Amino acid sequence: MREAAQNSWDAKDPRHEGPVRFGIDLGYVGPAYADAWRRLLSNGAPSNEHLALRKTLRASIRIMTVSDRGTNGLGGPIRAHEIAKGRQDFVAFVRNVGEPRDTRLGGGTYGFGKAVFYLLSGLGTVLVHTRCRNEDGQLETRLIGCALWHSFRSVDETGDERRYTGRHWWGDASGEVIDPLLGPAAEETARQLGLTPFGEDETGTSIVVLEPQLDGLEPKEAAAYLAETVAWHLWPKMLERADGSLPMRFSVTCEGRDFPVPDPRTTSPLSLFVDAYAQLATDEGRTISCQRPVRELGRLGLVQRPVIPPAPSPAARRAMEMVQVERSLHHVALMRPAELVVTYWAGRETGAELLSYAGVFRATEDMDATYAEAEPPTHDAWNHQRLEGADRTFVRTTFTRLKEAVDDLLQLGGSAKEGSANVALGAASARFSPLVGGAWGTGGATDYGASSTGRATAAPDDDEDRPARRDRTPAHRKGGDPNRTDTSGTRDDASRPLRPRVTYAGETTYEERFGHSVLVQAFTLPTTIVQRVRVELAVALPGTGNRETDPPAGAAMPGLVGWEGPDGTLHASPTFVIEGGDDTVWRAVVRPAPDTITEITVKTQAVNAS
Repeated sequence: MREAAQNSWDAKDPRHEGPVRFGIDLGYVGPAYADAWRRLLSNGAPSNEHLALRKTLRASIRIMTVSDRGTNGLGGPIRAHEIAKGRQDFVAFVRNVGEPRDTRLGGGTYGFGKAVFYLLSGLGTVLVHTRCRNEDGQLETRLIGCALWHSFRSVDETGDERRYTGRHWWGDASGEVIDPLLGPAAEETARQLGLTPFGEDETGTSIVVLEPQLDGLEPKEAAAYLAETVAWHLWPKMLERADGSLPMRFSVTCEGRDFPVPDPRTTSPLSLFVDAYAQLATDEGRTISCQRPVRELGRLGLVQRPVIPPAPSPAARRAMEMVQVERSLHHVALMRPAELVVTYWAGRETGAELLSYAGVFRATEDMDATYAEAEPPTHDAWNHQRLEGADRTFVRTTFTRLKEAVDDLLQLGGSAKEGSANVALGAASARFSPLVGGAWGTGGATDYGASSTGRATAAPDDDEDRPARRDRTPAHRKGGDPNRTDTSGTRDDASRPLRPRVTYAGETTYEERFGHSVLVQAFTLPTTIVQRVRVELAVALPGTGNRETDPPAGAAMPGLVGWEGPDGTLHASPTFVIEGGDDTVWRAVVRPAPDTITEITVKTQAVNAS
C-alpha cells in the first residue's frame, strides 16, 4: 500500500485541480464478467505447470484493485527501445521493472513499488488499466496484462527445447511483441472485464492484482487493516495545507463496503504526530544541523503530553505492530520532502505510562538525495552504513541530534520547566479516567530513610463486597508517628553531608475523582536540599511475601499518573525535582492494577549525587 501510494504521489498531474485520489478495493470478479476473464486471459496462457492461471480462473476470481486519479497515468512510449522526450511512465512501470526513480523529490528510489504488485499476487499477474495524454496531448486509454513468474523450459512448436523468462503479456498481439490495447479497443475490453471506466477528462491508473495474498486474513479483515495502515503511513497527505488544499484523498472498500481511513487529527495517538508536524512551520519547531561539515539537515517538531493509551481494534493493533509503534508513544516520524513516512524512529521511553511524546523530522530539499540513498529498496529505514564520506556523517548525525532533542524534552529538572507536561489534577483525572481500574482499601507506609513503602488493596469498580480498611500504619510496622516531622536530615557535624529522606504524611489512600479510582501516597521531604523523587511500583502477592514488578503476559500493572504539588497541579513525569526542608506535602498519584495489592515505594536522591 505504501509503495503504491508513493508511486501515485510521484505521478500527480500538475494540471489537475484537487487532491490525488488513491483507492484500494478488495473483491471478486462478478458473475457477469467471469466468462470474459476466463476467455481473454486463458487465451495463449502457459500451462498450469508453469503459471497456475487457468486453474485459478475456473473458480471464483479474487482481485485487489489499487487505483489513483488526478495523476498523469502511464504515458510516453509503449516499447522500451523507443526514445521520446518527456515522461516515460509506461515503459518505466510496465517494461522496466526495477528501474530507479526519475522524479525529483519523489518518494520512490529503486522501483520496488513497481514490482510489489507482482509480489502481492499469488500468480504474479496483474492488469494495468491507465489513461494518459499521448504525444499529441490527446487522452488515450491503455490496457495490458502482465505476469512476472518463474522461468521454465518447454518444447516449442518445432520440437526444440527453449528456456522462457517467466514474463507473460496479454494485449495487442498483432506485432512482434505484445503491446497494450489502445483507445477504443482498450476501453471495450475493460468494459467486458468489468473494470471501472475513467471519467470524461480523467487520467490515472488502476492496477488489478489477481489472487492477492492477504497473509491469512479474510478480505474484510485485510480491508480494515489497510485502512489503518493508510493512516499510519500517509497521514501527512491527509492534512490541509496553508492554502486550504488537500494533497491526497484515500478510500478502502471491500465487496461494496466502505472501510473509513481514520482521521489523524482526531485519532490517538496519531494526533500527537499531527501536532508535531504543525510545529515544522512555526518557531516551536527547531532546525537540525550538522556542524562538521556544516549542513542544515531538516526541521524537527516535538510534542509531549499525557495521553490515554488507546484500546486499538485488531486492525489498528496490527497496523501499529507493522510500524513498530507501541501503546506508549515515544517515536519520531522520519520523512523526506515528499512527506511520506519512511519509518517511526523509537526514542527513549518517558518512564511514565501515561506520558507520551511524538516528533516529526522532515529533511530539507537539499538533503533529499542523501536520505534517499540511505534507504533500502523497501523505503522503510535510513541506514548511514549504506553511505560514505559526508553523506554518511549527515545521516548518522541526524539520529544523534534526534536523541539530543528527546533528552532535552524529557529533562526532568525543575517544577516549572518550560514545556513540561503539567495539568490540573482534575483535568488529568478526566483524561486518565478510562484507564483507572477500581481500587479500595488503604495500606501503610514504613519510613526506611530514603525510600518508603505503602500498600493498598485494589478491586474492580463493580465489586460490592469491598474489603474493610486496614489500619496498618508506620507505628504498627516500625514504630513512631506516621505524621511526625523527620529532622534526621540535619547535619550532625561539618564532615557529614545532608542525606535526603522521605517521610510519609499518613497512609496510602484510596480516592475517587470523577467517578474513578486512584491511589495517593502523601509525603514530605524534611531535608533542606534539592532532591529528585521517583516511584517504584509492584504487585504484592497475598500470603506469599513475594512481589511482582514484571507482569505476566496480558496482566495489568500499576502505573504512575504523576506528582501532585501542594497547589493541586499534576506533574506527569516519571521523576520530579523538589526542594525539601519544609512541611510541604507532595503526593504520588498511582493507577492501581485491578484485583491486586499495589505496593508503592517513593525514593529520593540529591540532585548533585553521582
